[in-house]
Amino acid sequence: MDIKSAAIFFDILYPEIFLLAVGMFILVVGNIFKNRTFLAYLALVGLIGALVLTLQQWNAPQSGFYGMVQIDNFSIFFNVIFLSAGIIATLMARDYLRAHNIERFEFYPLILFATVGMMIMASSADLIVIFLGLEIMSIPLYVMAGFFRNDPNSNESSVKYFIMGAFATAFLLYGIALIYGAAGTTDLRRIMTDLGYLVSHSGFFLYSGALLVLIGFGFKVAAVPFHMWVPDVYQGAPTPVTAYFSVAPKAAGFAAILRIFIYGLGGLNELSVIFWILAILTMSVGNLMAIFQTNIKRMLAYSSIAHAGYIMVALSVGGDGAVSAAAFYLLAYTFFNLGGFAIVTLINSRTGSTAAIDEMKGMSVRHPFLAALLALFMFALAGFPPTAGFFGKFYLFSEAVKAGYIWLTVIAVMNSFVSVYYYLRIVVVAYFGKADEEFAPVSFKPAIWLVLVITAAGTLILGLLPQFGLQLAQMCMFSFK
Repeated sequence: MDIKSAAIFFDILYPEIFLLAVGMFILVVGNIFKNRTFLAYLALVGLIGALVLTLQQWNAPQSGFYGMVQIDNFSIFFNVIFLSAGIIATLMARDYLRAHNIERFEFYPLILFATVGMMIMASSADLIVIFLGLEIMSIPLYVMAGFFRNDPNSNESSVKYFIMGAFATAFLLYGIALIYGAAGTTDLRRIMTDLGYLVSHSGFFLYSGALLVLIGFGFKVAAVPFHMWVPDVYQGAPTPVTAYFSVAPKAAGFAAILRIFIYGLGGLNELSVIFWILAILTMSVGNLMAIFQTNIKRMLAYSSIAHAGYIMVALSVGGDGAVSAAAFYLLAYTFFNLGGFAIVTLINSRTGSTAAIDEMKGMSVRHPFLAALLALFMFALAGFPPTAGFFGKFYLFSEAVKAGYIWLTVIAVMNSFVSVYYYLRIVVVAYFGKADEEFAPVSFKPAIWLVLVITAAGTLILGLLPQFGLQLAQMCMFSFK
């Protein structure tokens, strides 16, 4: 292969290559620059540059590496989510890391490398390449979870995340091996084309492999009963890292699940029953356990489990409409969930903070604007109109009703009502809680202000003008069927 053909071969991965190059550069020069702010800006340049390169690929489907990498609107939409989450998390992290005296330059390459892995996962139509992307994503996340090196809770979260991640990887690899044994390929396009024949001749191995792959990704998206690691990891990790965990890896996991189970294995209709059961268990356990939490990071951890259950409603339904509804929901969730975590980051940056819910008492008196934003994000998480959270759930549940999943929709709506209690409890504490001592002020820096503006704007725009986001999500289709 000559240089010209090699360049054409790799041009579909320019965003990933650019992001990887910036991350490697920061690793090389990190010890030279004592000013970590410069490195944070450099990471932001990498993420924003990759976002620009990604947007240029919209509506221009391409395939490379013998069809193993497919750039379509589906992958681009999810790549935008990953990069946006990376940008917001980096802005949140800069002042937080400094406040806790853990501002080490390695943080920024880790978040860039993890984002590259997610982009590979969303852009692949081959099970082996999806697995490679998953590992590229996971290893930096294990390190980021334990970024408080001298904190036993952070060390525990890192080790627990690593052990559970390795456990999930074993299931995933065995599932891929069984699918390969049944189909003779890991190419999702070929599997989809020959699915009827494969079911009739190797159905047992194909279904067994599909179930093991689902278990592997169930750990990654924190579906019940594979959710046990989430509360401890979310609580022990630095808060900006927890925010990133709650959105980006979850979206990457669902991108892979949607491509595998609605595209490659979409003809295995019997799996919809399993998704139905997982959706109910995940949203119910997440919401019920969140009620009893006194730490806001643990509460948001169980909340993220519940939201994974809502998204799994789309997997139960299947079809293009369900894919677009799930994509819209994940986009909206990125804004209002990261917005909530941005406020928790501010609270948790204060000396002696443990991120307890009671620390919100008196916020409305000292910081009325911050309390109003907190209420906005909690209303969005609960699904109140006119926020993005309402329309995200509305589109998901509408697709379920259209497909005849009435009881699943009823259970999902009831779970959404349950969640109102613990989300509004945060707002009540912030506005009406009587603190034993005056609310300690938080320090606002330009970076966190920018995060709050971006997340609040995204939450309101997707709520007030939902058709814009939905139209983009409806274009988020697999282009290589």
